[in-house]
Amino acid sequence: MTEPDIFYILGNKVRRDLLSHLTCTECYFSFLSSKVSVSSTAVAKHLKIMEREGILKSYEREGPFIGPARKYYDISISKSYVTTITPNIFWYRGLDLGESPVERVEIDISRVPVEHESLNEMVSSFLELTRELEKILQALQAVESRRDRLMKEIKERYLTEIGDMTQLAILHYILLVGEATVDELSDRLNLKEREVLVKAQELDRFVPLRIKDGVIKIDEERLKQRIGGEGDAGED
Repeated sequence: MTEPDIFYILGNKVRRDLLSHLTCTECYFSFLSSKVSVSSTAVAKHLKIMEREGILKSYEREGPFIGPARKYYDISISKSYVTTITPNIFWYRGLDLGESPVERVEIDISRVPVEHESLNEMVSSFLELTRELEKILQALQAVESRRDRLMKEIKERYLTEIGDMTQLAILHYILLVGEATVDELSDRLNLKEREVLVKAQELDRFVPLRIKDGVIKIDEERLKQRIGGEGDAGED
């Protein structure tokens, strides 16, 4: 399979929003259509483009009720994309995510001179920096592989133990972006702001959140306290 045109795919906001929903849970067509502010015809077109590019795959599955099978979509790649665009450099690389043996990477560019006397010295320094960049890319590949696996486990655990898809969607988004406003989540999840706040408060029972001035993020201090409490729970 040829490399997908990732810039073309990500250049459209609707396609980015669809991918965001698909990373949270498996989605059937009508569910995806309800989560974006365009017509179902437009959604079908965007999904077809991403399937053609090899980003998505589709399949049919019988629903829990009597009726026609639903068409589901799933992301079919596991990659990180890195790019640099300057007046002097344009390059990008797709990094395949999976099990990576890299645990520790040391980067040292102090030995690469800033000033150079000759063209050959400049070329030599550029090659040396490129080797250091490769170490960074290996580290990124390892980190993203572990984050991807851990996110999968978080989703499976949350759906098994709590089972609230909207709460999970809020947690999923906040983990990826760091923090989000109620308005932003309202737009992304196609919910009223009041509904977002209610769901966030319910989520706080399971994963501690800081909800203040319309901004929601993980409360890491309470999270550490809760982890400590869980660790002591079995001690006499």
